[in-house]
Amino acid sequence: MKKDLLELANSAVRTALASGAGACSVSVSTGRFVEIEYRERKPETLKEASTRDLLVRLYVEGRYSAQSTSDLRPDALKRFIGDAVQMTKLIAQDPERTLPDAKYFEERQTIDLDLVDPQQQRLAAADRHELVKAAEAACLAAGGAKVVSATSGWTDGYSEGLLLTSNGFEGYSESTYFAQNVDLTFQDEGDRRPNGYDGAVARRKADLPTPETIGVGAVTRTRALMGGKKIRTETLPVIIENRSVGRVLGNLLQAMGGRAIQQKQSFLADKQGQKIGSDLLTLIDDPFVPRGLGSRLYDGEGITAKKRTMIEAGVLKEFYVDWYYGRKLGWEPTTGGPSNLILPSGQRSVAEIMKDLGRGILITDFIGGNANSTTGDASIGITGHLFENGEITQAIAEMNIAGNTLDFWSKLAEVANDPWPYSSLRVPSLAFKDVVVSGI
Repeated sequence: MKKDLLELANSAVRTALASGAGACSVSVSTGRFVEIEYRERKPETLKEASTRDLLVRLYVEGRYSAQSTSDLRPDALKRFIGDAVQMTKLIAQDPERTLPDAKYFEERQTIDLDLVDPQQQRLAAADRHELVKAAEAACLAAGGAKVVSATSGWTDGYSEGLLLTSNGFEGYSESTYFAQNVDLTFQDEGDRRPNGYDGAVARRKADLPTPETIGVGAVTRTRALMGGKKIRTETLPVIIENRSVGRVLGNLLQAMGGRAIQQKQSFLADKQGQKIGSDLLTLIDDPFVPRGLGSRLYDGEGITAKKRTMIEAGVLKEFYVDWYYGRKLGWEPTTGGPSNLILPSGQRSVAEIMKDLGRGILITDFIGGNANSTTGDASIGITGHLFENGEITQAIAEMNIAGNTLDFWSKLAEVANDPWPYSSLRVPSLAFKDVVVSGI
């Protein structure tokens, strides 16, 4: 299939140049996915689809546009690209829009990232249904009469893509993914109906937990929310569960992007080389994690992937700067966005950390909220559990944490030893000191 994609991309590049483009890049992608959901032991969603698309980025007389099509018949594609070139000539000039300098395509790794599971092609429809039914059955058996509703889902897919530029870049990638989840609602006191979930996603099917583990996990997490209520507003230590850390980490990542900096919408714009968090805050962007959900050898512009330390011992080292915003800022480009983000693990478990914190809150999920990337101010709703002397004492709900992102990350007090494996964010649970938790 790589040969077919390459022929298609080469044809598109030739057509664009012949139509008047000064330069161009072409991305061709194909994919197939299957999605199944069961509810009340019956199929509720059955989807299977194949996609084939072409995206062309055109640079015409100092102007730029990006346009896509799924009609890849030769005559139709030729007309589409010719029309796109003419349309681009009507757009305002933007001299910073160019293809990346070819030197940024050099020294690409040739390692196998192990992103394709052959099982995906061989997985039969009956196998998928059995996986969904097994997770649902385990959930309903463990949940008993408290279950109001349960939805068991499965998705898997295969994709491949080829990127070709008129100044010499050629790259091909392919990958698979498998995801299973159970969403669950329990009947609580009165009209309260806490909602919980469990799930995982991986490049290889064998790396997922068993369906039964996910089904029982959804029950365990939902049951733990029963009786949730507000407590009084307090300044407490909080632990954010590994699978939820991405929500608060996102406030930092948004401000680390070249676009936010150039648009003067980043509270980190002038902080490179400065302390922005606790000594325990180190963030590594590693595109070479085997089977990683964010692994890659090059980014969407063709810029060669490199392992980077973005934050080291609380000091901001690098930003995510693509070619365009690098030119506008006068900065060296790095890459347009994160690959796999790793926050190095600590030595102790969450249970061990809780014992030393006295009274605090274990946050297991976030609800709603907002964040201002210009000022760093953020507010977000939380759910989780109050703990005292290492023991969970009650569920908490309808509470929130608010403050400034820089101040928040300066309060990072300990990193647990449990990195979450089912995400491109390979981060452990994190403990923060002196956080104002608003309630009653």
